[in-house]
Amino acid sequence: MKNMQIKDKKIAVIGGGPGGLTLARLLQLKGTDVQVYERDIDKDARVQGAPLDMHEASGMAALIKADLLAEFKNNFMPGADKTLILNEQAEVHFSDHEKNLEEDFGNENFRPEIDRGVLRKILLASLAPDTVVWDSHFISMERHNEGWMLYFKNGLSVYADLVIGSDGANSKIRPYLTEIKPFYSGITMLEGNVYDAKKAVPQMYSLINGGKIMAFGNGKNILMGQKGGGDLGFYLSFKANENWSEESDVDFSDRTAVLEWFKREYPNWSSVWYEIFKKAATPFIPRPIYCAPLDQNWKTLSNLTLIGDAAHVMPPFAGEGANMAMLDALELSECLTSADYGSLQEAILAYEIKMWERAANAAKKSLENGENMHAGNALKTMLAFFNPH
Repeated sequence: MKNMQIKDKKIAVIGGGPGGLTLARLLQLKGTDVQVYERDIDKDARVQGAPLDMHEASGMAALIKADLLAEFKNNFMPGADKTLILNEQAEVHFSDHEKNLEEDFGNENFRPEIDRGVLRKILLASLAPDTVVWDSHFISMERHNEGWMLYFKNGLSVYADLVIGSDGANSKIRPYLTEIKPFYSGITMLEGNVYDAKKAVPQMYSLINGGKIMAFGNGKNILMGQKGGGDLGFYLSFKANENWSEESDVDFSDRTAVLEWFKREYPNWSSVWYEIFKKAATPFIPRPIYCAPLDQNWKTLSNLTLIGDAAHVMPPFAGEGANMAMLDALELSECLTSADYGSLQEAILAYEIKMWERAANAAKKSLENGENMHAGNALKTMLAFFNPH
């Protein structure tokens, strides 16, 4: 039976990432009136980022509940979770490429990878027509009756009884719920992409062999992964001041300037790495890494909540971001459609209490991993983690 709490209620999800789309799918399966407002002009507006590895108890659990497991199996990237661990000289210290890695769905240690763009297509195709309202750049909202009036850049204004912020790390919805701000983790990443990697960077393409690379040296990292469509994404990860990108004087649209910076800041790193800089698309994108306070909470409202990075942004060093967002979607949809709660506020509180605790544990693990990965003995630590025997 549909829960009376959201019967006849209009639900607005702000942001059409994995979390927001998963939530819309799960709510629609329960017969709920939900719209997703997404700032992108249309579904093809931008290239999605690096592939995601789905975890059994979170991302995969949400996909199974959304009845999308078969679609996922048809579209994931077999072998993309294969890993190489290198030192700064690009010498291989660990490889699981030789192992016969079974595609073992249902095994908690199996983390199948899927291209973000492909996952988005699967989720979009699962929704009722016109669920996503494109070109809806959220500007502001104000209380109206029991809910909210939402205002968008394109002049659209809509009423919603319940608003769910799924609009990422720089959420515009979050300030309506809490003044608590994420803190800087001390780590910055510089993102680069190489299109048609087989042709552009044959040496690195051959080495990565459809999987991923983690390289450690001098307290700095290069993290790299095969993307769908033959592209290759990479991140330089290092400790820096929060305002490094403004203070560094590096022209991120100039490959040569970025390569010169790399030579200075990654001393003793092999020239093997240079090819990815020479062939990368520009501009490179600096990403200071933030984390929500581990003890955060706020006063639960009856008409507003958050999922994903909007609720609990965390460093990417545990691979939990999208998985947490999709698990948020699963747990929130269950609470909102359960008959166990006397009010919408009670249902949202039940979700938020679990979410805060779960996110704090994941963020703590991710912060610890980040410290380990940027320590002087990072290579040794990571080898022990991947090869405990």
